[in-house]
Amino acid sequence: MRLWLRELVLQALRNARGICGSHGQPPPLPVPQKIVATWEAISLGRQPVPEYFNFAHDVLDVWSQLEKAGHRPPIPAFWWVDGTGAEVKWSFEELGEQSRKAANVLEGACGLQPGDRMMLVLPRLPEWWLVSVACMRTGAIMIPGISQLTEKDLKFRLQASRAKAIITSDSLAPRVDAISADCPSLQTKLLVSDSYRPGWMNFRELLWEAATEHNCARTRGQDPVAIYFTSGTTGTPKMVEHTQASYGLGFVASGRRWVALTESDIFWNTTDTGWVKAAWTLFSAWPNGSCLFVHELPRVDAKFILNTLSRFPITTLCCVPTMFRLLVQEDLTRYQFQSLRHCVTGGEALTPDVRGKWKSQTGLELHEGYGQSETVVICANPKGMKIKSGSMGKASPPYDVQVVDEEGNILPPGEEGNVAIRVRPTRPFCFFTCYLDNPEKTAASERGDFYITGDRAHMDKDGYFWFMGRNDDVINSSSYRIGPVEVESALAEHPAVLESAVVSSPDPIRGEVVKAFIVLSPAYSSHDPEKLTQELQEHVKRVTAPYKYPRKMAFVSELPKTVSGKIQRSKLRSQEWKNEKQPQKGPISH
Repeated sequence: MRLWLRELVLQALRNARGICGSHGQPPPLPVPQKIVATWEAISLGRQPVPEYFNFAHDVLDVWSQLEKAGHRPPIPAFWWVDGTGAEVKWSFEELGEQSRKAANVLEGACGLQPGDRMMLVLPRLPEWWLVSVACMRTGAIMIPGISQLTEKDLKFRLQASRAKAIITSDSLAPRVDAISADCPSLQTKLLVSDSYRPGWMNFRELLWEAATEHNCARTRGQDPVAIYFTSGTTGTPKMVEHTQASYGLGFVASGRRWVALTESDIFWNTTDTGWVKAAWTLFSAWPNGSCLFVHELPRVDAKFILNTLSRFPITTLCCVPTMFRLLVQEDLTRYQFQSLRHCVTGGEALTPDVRGKWKSQTGLELHEGYGQSETVVICANPKGMKIKSGSMGKASPPYDVQVVDEEGNILPPGEEGNVAIRVRPTRPFCFFTCYLDNPEKTAASERGDFYITGDRAHMDKDGYFWFMGRNDDVINSSSYRIGPVEVESALAEHPAVLESAVVSSPDPIRGEVVKAFIVLSPAYSSHDPEKLTQELQEHVKRVTAPYKYPRKMAFVSELPKTVSGKIQRSKLRSQEWKNEKQPQKGPISH
């Protein structure tokens, strides 16, 4: 164990065994919070990052020891259910044993060495979490991907990452086989299945036979732990690299403060394993000693989620705002959430109407957070802080978050600009290292002393940030700058609107105008389109500034989205401007 943790853990274990003090009385028992406080101080930038750090060894194995010493409630560390009655429960000790066996599979059968890359494309199965931890133990780099990846997506990611191995399930294996000949770096294919497939090794069989002892790789805090492909909302997905420390320690404080986790909590995030929020959940919950609850969710259905919240003692819930929008359309008074006490959301803008409906029906706040694949939590509404409806909250330490102009100069409160994080003179440790193999994009992401997120917002005098949209999404109509999120939020307050995306559309008089693409709620699908368009336009004029109303409107069955579920406004915008030249986005005028 690293020296920086050894004394704390040994002290806890000695005291737990009842070693006597000078008067024959046991000294006060140190609690897990003492160790978590050390990790939290590092997460907040108040203590230096250790030179050597491995999340599996220095966090999970520490909780295993504390658990054995009686310093944790008798709840699992990992709890998986599938909806048919099957479930898996692991303590930290059992998680450690299973992940060591998985590490032996990666090193033995797969021949992976520290620094080798492995794609993980699995649905919500326990093996995803096992292999993730096994990658950390071996020093291999995990590359998660969503199960909806096409052959083209898989080929691009395998070629770009030069991954040596991939682990997936029956449904995706044929797609991998179709393109594997074009991926020369791919040497090993692991299948999570109860059946066999030619050219693939069966992971479950190998895991069953593997030894339980494994020597964890001695990784440095700055060694890579994960690569995520960006959503591709504005172009080809880029490879974002994170380290053992940036992810392993970067979420401790936000897990404690924003997600409000303790060792007594059971945390359910409904996210897909391929999304970055799956890693955020893992690295938030386990350092704080919390139980990670996973439902296989064969279908993402509002009633299914509400029944699960009623049936299991889940204390903490995280869903994307779109899911909360679906949940509040149900009669929530029919459900009893006896254990639920805290709810968080992120991944897209939370509209005030969804927050209001959820709170009025459950009595619980929705605490919104904001971050990117490149970062940890940038802004958040932590528990106990006043929430301003529609705001992303305040800057999350250790980040110094500002709104800056095109040259990287800090703008005063109230002025719209680029959301930016200070990276000079000191770059936060909980930050991506670079866009792999793309130094131009890495350099272009910085301006002056700041990393530019690509998102636009303004900050009010109290330090709250208000999201406007992506840089390319802002609409300039007759010199009025209109953020799509403002219009989408206004539309969302009308019961006819299930989902919407707002983009610019060419106009001979104004240059560009607001156009809304709307997915209707089922109850409104048969309404007269012309009358409904007028009704929605008048609604937006009442809810927000009249000049922001959508002068054009289209009702669609679905919106284009990335594989991570984010709306691709860029596709809709390109469709609108296909035969026109879109005006350049000039500097902000005030």
